[in-house]
Amino acid sequence: MSGGLVEAALRRDRAVLVGAMGLLFLLAGLYTVFGIGMNMTALDMTRMAGMRDMPSMRPAGARSGGYTLLVFLMWWVMMVAMMLPSVAPVILLYAALLRRTESVGSTPAIAGSFLAGYLLAWAGFSMLATLAQWGLEAAGIVSASMMTLIDTRAGAAVLIAAGAFQFTPLKDACLAQCQSPAKFLSERRRPGASGALVMGLEHGTYCLGCCWALMALLFVGGIMNLYWIVGLAAFVALEKLTPYGRAISRVAGAGLVVWGIAILAGLA
Repeated sequence: MSGGLVEAALRRDRAVLVGAMGLLFLLAGLYTVFGIGMNMTALDMTRMAGMRDMPSMRPAGARSGGYTLLVFLMWWVMMVAMMLPSVAPVILLYAALLRRTESVGSTPAIAGSFLAGYLLAWAGFSMLATLAQWGLEAAGIVSASMMTLIDTRAGAAVLIAAGAFQFTPLKDACLAQCQSPAKFLSERRRPGASGALVMGLEHGTYCLGCCWALMALLFVGGIMNLYWIVGLAAFVALEKLTPYGRAISRVAGAGLVVWGIAILAGLA
């Protein structure tokens, strides 16, 4: 294939992938904002963010199959909306590499398989988050109505733990993988759509290892608090996509620890 045809194919593939990811982001964002199926929308939750608890029609920790599915979808779709901006450049880079090296197969479809694997990793996190939410609600630690930690001391402990995690070797190792997508794509290369799915799952696992403590902060600010959702999504993108990501991570970690200590000391 000549250079001009390659460039034309790259532009076409990029347009298809950008359009598909843009639509997915839009749908995930709308689902998150309007809290489809939940008792209150994210807009309502954000307006009431100062309230730690309020009476709920649903007993704390009460489980039903339908509501459990809704809570899982809330977490997973929210993760999709939060993580797509930071993984989109990786998908586009992967598509460019595929177009230049693969002689057969549909580049958008294979790149889509990579994205599916990535989001599957976050589906696993969302299931664990759902189970944690149920358990914390049953223990009276998380509000069943506001979906946030009731006791500010528990929130302070999460802030300190999340901040301390930013300085750990696990954080460093996972962030390094997220910040070097070209190296990851070359070293973990697998053929075909099934191989791309595994690659996406691996990359998503590294991303999860990097960000899980930050996502736990949603229990502090409110799981459906739009300020925290947008703020964390922006922070993750800065951490992964800028050359100052490691420094940003450490500064934020120190800030979270100081914030948590200040709450415990009654200064915040």
